[in-house]
Amino acid sequence: MTTIDLNSDLGENVPDRIVGDDEAMLRIVTSANVAAGFHAGSPEGIAATLRAAVANGVAIGVHPGYRDYEGFGRVEIDVDSATLQAHVEYQLGAVQALAASAGGRAVYVKPHGALYNTIARDERKARDVVAAIRAVDPSLVLLGLAGGVVLEVAERAGLATAAEAFADRAYTPEGLLVSRTEAGSVLHDPALVAARMVRLAQEGVVEAVDGTDVAVRAESICVHGDSAGAIAMAEATRSALEAAGVTIAPFAGSRP
Repeated sequence: MTTIDLNSDLGENVPDRIVGDDEAMLRIVTSANVAAGFHAGSPEGIAATLRAAVANGVAIGVHPGYRDYEGFGRVEIDVDSATLQAHVEYQLGAVQALAASAGGRAVYVKPHGALYNTIARDERKARDVVAAIRAVDPSLVLLGLAGGVVLEVAERAGLATAAEAFADRAYTPEGLLVSRTEAGSVLHDPALVAARMVRLAQEGVVEAVDGTDVAVRAESICVHGDSAGAIAMAEATRSALEAAGVTIAPFAGSRP
């Protein structure tokens, strides 16, 4: 029987920028990528999301990004290696501390936004992120884009890795995510999204924007918490996968 994880980017709300419904999403997904404050979130908001994740038995992941709060971490920033490594280490430590206070523990890392996309193709920055994880906690699993360079870099460095696919994002024929600056890059139809993910789980393919099938092997599926209709898409995806006989479970498990 096929097993796959459902994850979502959470902990990103602040009073003047509410982007998602963490409580509702945590009743659907099995892993939570929790913001670390650089691109979104506040210490108190992040702590509340972590407590809710623990209460719902959801695996906790750290979601570090570029230091780009105004741009929500979706702007690529050219930083030197020492700076990038320190920024990632800082964010890992912050979420680990808050998770411990909530009675949980982070078990994986999924970089956010522009940093995530950059390290899927930029080996130097991929090495910087991997170095940060190894320095802070080498037992953390790295979750990255299926086929991305960072997974190869992490595996060579001895980190455990998991590949990810995106329920609500369009793919290029090369297996990369279509840029958010392009029309149609984000999907919103729950039925379409769910059908695509059932096919991913059963056949290992996703239809690209040009109509061709792209091979995508993934242990986890992301539904963005800040997308329009996110809860409906997550519910439809989980229901469709379970109806197809797919087991939904955390890819990284949990640690006491």
